[in-house]
Formats: sequence, structure tokens, C-alpha cells
Amino acid sequence: MGFCGALDAALGIGDVFVATAVDAAGRRFDVRLPQCETSHATGVLASIDHVAQTAAEKELLRAGGASAVEMEAGGVAQSAAAHGIPLYCVRSITDTASQSFVTDFNKALRSDGHFGTINLLTSALGNPGRAFPELFRLRRFCRIATRKLGEFIAGCRF
Repeated sequence: MGFCGALDAALGIGDVFVATAVDAAGRRFDVRLPQCETSHATGVLASIDHVAQTAAEKELLRAGGASAVEMEAGGVAQSAAAHGIPLYCVRSITDTASQSFVTDFNKALRSDGHFGTINLLTSALGNPGRAFPELFRLRRFCRIATRKLGEFIAGCRF
């Protein structure tokens, strides 16, 4: 469970996305679907090793059949498959398919998968007039996505 970016233009900020499969590193992993009456989108989730920075990159991923993109589910799916553990994958949208980022999140990505705050701020200083409003907007979108994801999970059976 967590956040993802939209590849499907119909997905908006805070929409809940339930993966029907996870595509990662050339493999497709099946996932289970929770029992839930709350409205949500479904589709294939692309799990990649970097932030999809541009609308053009998102469009290419969409052409490959995925509806949303993120960076963690592929590793979790691989481990779950290796151990015979069932997998559910529920995400909430924090950026739309048409959105490109000014801030280079990939330059701030550390080897442990977390973002380095100093690196993120340094990247934002390259274009502070656009980058800082973008970061504040993303913070707001993450709060919306968190609330929607929590509401969804509370109403589901896994």
C-alpha cells in the first residue's frame, strides 16, 4: 500500500488504484483483489527503479499496458512469489499522467530507496520559482492520497 503516479489520464489525485498485476523488470506478477464496495480503479501497475519524471515517460509506460506507476511493488511481488505469499497491491494517485516534474526526484533518490532531503532541496534550488510550489503541491496531493487510501482500506477485506 502506498502512493503511485497515474499513467491512465482518467485517474486523478487521490484516486485509489488496485493493481490486478504488477509488471516489474520484464516479469508480471499476479495479485489478489480485496473485497471492497468503495469506488476504485483497477489495472496493471508498472513498478520501475526510478521516478517517472515526465508526461512523455508516463505515456511510454502507458503504451506498455500499465495504468499506474511506482517503485516498490516489484520487489515486494518478487519476494512474495518466491515465498508463496499472496499479494495485494493498493495505491493512491499523487501525480497525474499529464504531469511532469520540474524537480529532479531521481537525483535526490538514495541507494536505499529513500529521498535525500538535502539533494531534493538542492535540485529545487535550480528553479525555485517553479520547484518549491511544485513540492508544496505534491505535499498537498500526498495528504489527499493518504486520506483516500486510509478510507479505502478501512472499508475492505483482505
